[in-house]
Amino acid sequence: MLEVQAYQCPYCAERVEAVLDLSAGDQQYIEDCPVCCRPIVFDLRTDGRDWTLDVRGEDD
Repeated sequence: MLEVQAYQCPYCAERVEAVLDLSAGDQQYIEDCPVCCRPIVFDLRTDGRDWTLDVRGEDD
């Protein structure tokens, strides 16, 4: 199950969207911001139905 979620880059403050794969369960991964190219840590928590996404800079 895929969800699209808008988030704000912790470095450049631009609002961008991420496609989240909720079928894989809890995940933590790094993706570069499509605007400023700095690494963002994505922390996705899901129970299969409800989910939360936390994004932060790599040094936070």
